[in-house]
Amino acid sequence: MTTQTPVQPSTSTSTGLPVLVYVLAAGIFLMGTTEFMVAGLLPDVAADLGVDIARAGLLVTAFAVGMIIGPPVMALATLRLPARATLIGALAVFSAGHVVAAVSDSFTVVTASRVLTALATGTFWATGAVVAAAVAGPGASARALAVLSGGLSLAVVAGVPLGTFAGQFTGWRGPFWMLAVLAVPAIVAVHRFAPGTATRDTVSVSADSEISAVRPWRVWAVLGAIMLAQAGFLGAYSFISPLLTDRAGISAALVPLVLVGFGVGALVGTALAGRIGDRWPLATIAAAVALTSVLLLVLAATAGHGAIVVGLIIVLGASGLGANPVLIAQTMRFAGHGSRLASSLATAAFNLGTAAGTALAATTLSTSLGVVGPAVLGAAITATALIPIALLATTRARPAAGNPPPRPTHEETLRVPTSVS
Repeated sequence: MTTQTPVQPSTSTSTGLPVLVYVLAAGIFLMGTTEFMVAGLLPDVAADLGVDIARAGLLVTAFAVGMIIGPPVMALATLRLPARATLIGALAVFSAGHVVAAVSDSFTVVTASRVLTALATGTFWATGAVVAAAVAGPGASARALAVLSGGLSLAVVAGVPLGTFAGQFTGWRGPFWMLAVLAVPAIVAVHRFAPGTATRDTVSVSADSEISAVRPWRVWAVLGAIMLAQAGFLGAYSFISPLLTDRAGISAALVPLVLVGFGVGALVGTALAGRIGDRWPLATIAAAVALTSVLLLVLAATAGHGAIVVGLIIVLGASGLGANPVLIAQTMRFAGHGSRLASSLATAAFNLGTAAGTALAATTLSTSLGVVGPAVLGAAITATALIPIALLATTRARPAAGNPPPRPTHEETLRVPTSVS
């Protein structure tokens, strides 16, 4: 497979990672903010556009559908575009989508703009992950992807609350205008720091080569692990608020603070996993998944103890989201680091797992388990993600013909498969 990643820029930060990685993380921060912020604005949107809350909820669904279907489609559609042009284009569409929503009085138009924004978000995520891994180098790709994931965690901690707070003073359109404007300096920064030229083989990239890159079963094993881990964990997390208020006895006014603690835990977890994930990728993933499953069971068992529950949720933020950058790095590793399609499929798997897990978790609320049902089911589903990881760890990968293996990690010296098949 030919590579399509840009050459590495020389500008680096004191952490050793190129400035471009942090620029991309800033873009992810904006896109994570818009993905989750709208949930806090739904009552205002519904009242302004003349629809009920249930119908306004389609704005969340529309974005989720766009994030599931959009990334693979857009990855193939933008194959021959240089990475910098793709990133700038995604940010421009992101900004335009928010402007359209902010000026429209039609719920249908606003919904369509959410789908458009999701397509831009998925494109930026997929291309940004490939670029970040490429410019960081094979020895720091998981760390670079952890910085990108940190942008999403920061959006949960700061961006979403600030956007919701701003909406209380300006109406729901204010935060949309804010995101549209903030995308402009992000475009300037990408243009400044992203390489303007790609490698020699970019022109030879084709849909067939991208599809070939994601054929190895190891790619799909990692994608399966992503979907199962997210379905279990985020399915349970989606219903954490009623557990906090109905079982743990925590005031509804304090729930946002608990969720901020969850976001802080996620920041710490992604940073830690990024540090060790380049050297021990599969061990890092397995440890995070196993810990998350156990913590969800403990959460269900101790749901009546508020202080314990709050502590568990903070740690769950670290374990449940910490492995994500390592999972993305492994997806691209088994496919070849230049595959935008592999990166986009990882993005789609995260969102598909979240959607399916949330739907399944909702069914447990009407059982005898009640509000702890999502945590119990989540623990079981999350644990199944260990199956594909164990399969990867016990089978030796062989490089495909003409495709040299990546630089070995410490795990390869211990006969854990991390090379391209």
